[in-house]
Amino acid sequence: MATVMINDSLIAIEFGPWERMFAGRSRHVVPAHAVRQALVTPRPLSVARGARKGLAVSGHAKIGVWGLFGGPRQLVAATRDQPGVHLILDRARSGGEFDEIVLSVPDADRLVAAIRRAAG
Repeated sequence: MATVMINDSLIAIEFGPWERMFAGRSRHVVPAHAVRQALVTPRPLSVARGARKGLAVSGHAKIGVWGLFGGPRQLVAATRDQPGVHLILDRARSGGEFDEIVLSVPDADRLVAAIRRAAG
Protein backbone atom coordinates (compact mmCIF):
# COMPACT_ATOMS: atom_id res chain seq x y z
CA MET A 1 0.00 0.00 0.00
CA ALA A 2 1.27 3.47 -0.85
CA THR A 3 2.08 5.83 1.99
CA VAL A 4 1.70 9.58 1.74
CA MET A 5 3.73 12.17 3.63
CA ILE A 6 3.32 15.94 3.56
CA ASN A 7 6.48 17.93 4.32
CA ASP A 8 7.56 21.48 3.42
CA SER A 9 4.69 21.99 0.96
CA LEU A 10 5.48 18.73 -0.83
CA ILE A 11 3.31 15.64 -1.08
CA ALA A 12 5.50 12.53 -1.23
CA ILE A 13 3.99 9.21 -2.22
CA GLU A 14 6.06 6.12 -1.40
CA PHE A 15 5.02 2.92 -3.16
CA GLY A 16 5.39 -0.51 -1.60
CA PRO A 17 7.45 -3.22 -3.34
CA TRP A 18 4.46 -4.70 -5.17
CA GLU A 19 3.21 -1.30 -6.34
CA ARG A 20 6.66 -0.18 -7.50
CA MET A 21 6.70 -2.89 -10.11
CA PHE A 22 3.48 -1.68 -11.75
CA ALA A 23 3.72 2.06 -11.05
CA GLY A 24 7.22 2.12 -12.54
CA ARG A 25 8.62 4.12 -9.63
CA SER A 26 9.25 3.84 -5.93
CA ARG A 27 8.31 7.44 -5.16
CA HIS A 28 6.43 10.36 -6.65
CA VAL A 29 6.56 13.91 -5.28
CA VAL A 30 4.06 16.67 -6.06
CA PRO A 31 4.22 20.29 -4.87
CA ALA A 32 1.18 20.99 -2.70
CA HIS A 33 0.43 24.17 -4.67
CA ALA A 34 -0.15 21.98 -7.77
CA VAL A 35 -3.25 20.38 -6.22
CA ARG A 36 -6.43 21.89 -7.67
CA GLN A 37 -8.80 19.59 -5.80
CA ALA A 38 -8.38 16.91 -3.13
CA LEU A 39 -11.35 14.59 -2.84
CA VAL A 40 -12.30 11.53 -0.81
CA THR A 41 -13.73 8.79 -2.98
CA PRO A 42 -15.36 5.72 -1.44
CA ARG A 43 -14.73 3.71 -4.65
CA PRO A 44 -11.29 4.63 -6.00
CA LEU A 45 -11.27 1.80 -8.55
CA SER A 46 -14.06 3.51 -10.49
CA VAL A 47 -12.01 6.72 -10.87
CA ALA A 48 -9.20 5.11 -12.92
CA ARG A 49 -10.18 4.98 -16.60
CA GLY A 50 -8.74 4.70 -20.07
CA ALA A 51 -5.87 2.72 -21.50
CA ARG A 52 -3.33 1.62 -18.94
CA LYS A 53 0.18 0.51 -18.24
CA GLY A 54 0.07 -1.51 -15.07
CA LEU A 55 -2.01 -4.04 -13.20
CA ALA A 56 -5.79 -4.31 -13.28
CA VAL A 57 -7.42 -7.14 -11.34
CA SER A 58 -11.10 -6.68 -12.12
CA GLY A 59 -12.97 -5.43 -9.08
CA HIS A 60 -9.96 -5.78 -6.75
CA ALA A 61 -6.98 -3.56 -7.62
CA LYS A 62 -5.54 -1.08 -10.10
CA ILE A 63 -1.89 -0.06 -9.97
CA GLY A 64 -0.02 1.88 -12.64
CA VAL A 65 -0.64 4.67 -15.11
CA TRP A 66 -4.07 5.16 -16.71
CA GLY A 67 -5.17 7.47 -19.53
CA LEU A 68 -2.27 6.69 -21.86
CA PHE A 69 -4.01 7.61 -25.12
CA GLY A 70 -6.39 10.35 -24.06
CA GLY A 71 -8.27 11.73 -21.12
CA PRO A 72 -6.54 12.63 -17.89
CA ARG A 73 -3.26 10.85 -17.24
CA GLN A 74 -3.61 9.19 -13.83
CA LEU A 75 -1.12 7.64 -11.42
CA VAL A 76 -3.11 4.95 -9.62
CA ALA A 77 -2.58 2.63 -6.64
CA ALA A 78 -6.10 1.62 -5.58
CA THR A 79 -7.85 -1.36 -4.05
CA ARG A 80 -11.50 -2.06 -3.41
CA ASP A 81 -11.19 -2.61 0.32
CA GLN A 82 -10.16 0.94 1.23
CA PRO A 83 -11.47 4.44 0.56
CA GLY A 84 -9.47 6.60 -1.77
CA VAL A 85 -7.92 9.98 -2.26
CA HIS A 86 -8.39 11.58 -5.68
CA LEU A 87 -6.04 14.48 -6.38
CA ILE A 88 -6.73 16.66 -9.41
CA LEU A 89 -3.54 18.45 -10.34
CA ASP A 90 -2.41 21.42 -12.37
CA ARG A 91 -0.22 19.35 -14.68
CA ALA A 92 2.21 22.16 -15.49
CA ARG A 93 2.76 23.05 -11.82
CA SER A 94 3.10 19.38 -10.81
CA GLY A 95 5.93 18.60 -13.19
CA GLY A 96 3.99 17.81 -16.34
CA GLU A 97 3.62 14.07 -15.87
CA PHE A 98 0.14 13.49 -14.38
CA ASP A 99 -3.25 15.19 -14.32
CA GLU A 100 -4.57 13.12 -11.44
CA ILE A 101 -3.45 10.78 -8.66
CA VAL A 102 -5.75 8.11 -7.22
CA LEU A 103 -4.69 6.25 -4.07
CA SER A 104 -6.31 3.90 -1.58
CA VAL A 105 -5.51 4.87 1.99
CA PRO A 106 -7.13 3.81 5.28
CA ASP A 107 -7.45 7.40 6.55
CA ALA A 108 -8.65 9.18 3.43
CA ASP A 109 -10.60 11.90 5.27
CA ARG A 110 -7.61 12.93 7.38
CA LEU A 111 -5.24 12.86 4.43
CA VAL A 112 -7.50 14.98 2.22
CA ALA A 113 -7.84 17.55 5.02
CA ALA A 114 -4.03 17.71 5.42
CA ILE A 115 -3.51 18.09 1.66
CA ARG A 116 -6.07 20.88 1.48
CA ARG A 117 -4.30 22.72 4.29
CA ALA A 118 -0.91 22.31 2.60
CA ALA A 119 -2.29 23.39 -0.77
CA GLY A 120 -3.74 26.54 0.73
